[in-house]
Amino acid sequence: MWGEHTAFGDTGVIYANSVMGACSNFEGGPSALSAGLTGRTPRYGYHLDAHRKGTHHFVLHEQLRDLADWGALGGIVGRATNSYWHVPVISGVTSAPHSDELKHFGAALASFSSVALFHMVGVTPEAPALEAAFHGCPIPKATGISADSFHAGFAAPGEKVDVVVFAAPQLSLLELQQLAGLIAGRRIHPATSLVVATSPEIKFAADRMGLTRNIEEAGGIVAAGVCFYQMYAREMAAANGWQRLLTSSAKLVNIIAGYGYQPMLATMGRCIDSAIAGRIV
Repeated sequence: MWGEHTAFGDTGVIYANSVMGACSNFEGGPSALSAGLTGRTPRYGYHLDAHRKGTHHFVLHEQLRDLADWGALGGIVGRATNSYWHVPVISGVTSAPHSDELKHFGAALASFSSVALFHMVGVTPEAPALEAAFHGCPIPKATGISADSFHAGFAAPGEKVDVVVFAAPQLSLLELQQLAGLIAGRRIHPATSLVVATSPEIKFAADRMGLTRNIEEAGGIVAAGVCFYQMYAREMAAANGWQRLLTSSAKLVNIIAGYGYQPMLATMGRCIDSAIAGRIV
């Protein structure tokens, strides 16, 4: 049993359902605990094949370049579906995305819409072909999508950056390795803070590999086992005078504005360059 707000949260559930073919629903803590204790759970929702067929069809018109683009795509599809019971199907993906790309896509999709399952044609296990994703039913009219539209309307280059955050979802070891390589030998601007969140297990591996040291020597903070928006984000903003937040996570962009921040989505490289410069580059 995978439970929202327990061990895995919505990001874990949508990834398990979509990428691994698991059968789970978003659940609260009491029901997830009860299922764990009894070995039983109500037979409903995404446990049933009837609810797992596609409801919406999206065609990707471009190939994505960065994790931020995958998150932006999740945000666009989420806004267009916007229901727990909708199952978007994405076609037009010409090369298989890796796990971090699927993670950022699913995290943003669940955040913007509460969607718990998606199919990606030729990528996810229940969508070897477009017809299979819709269980042989008529395929809905497709909606074309491009990640570029999500980035419009954010802050202009030159604006001061208060804090750069890599979190939501927590970073994998590969993401930490990329980040440490981008920041090695550089120094974060004294007026800008850099916060990185990962899991305790990944943090331990990053410590052994010297990745944590690279980030901390540059002036960054590496936190383990936390989510930025759940660690008193509003109070941290007030205490540090933070307002403009830069991140590569579309999920965080969606959530953090409610805590008084002005967020902007950017690639990891642009986030690091902006942290060094102290302004959006």
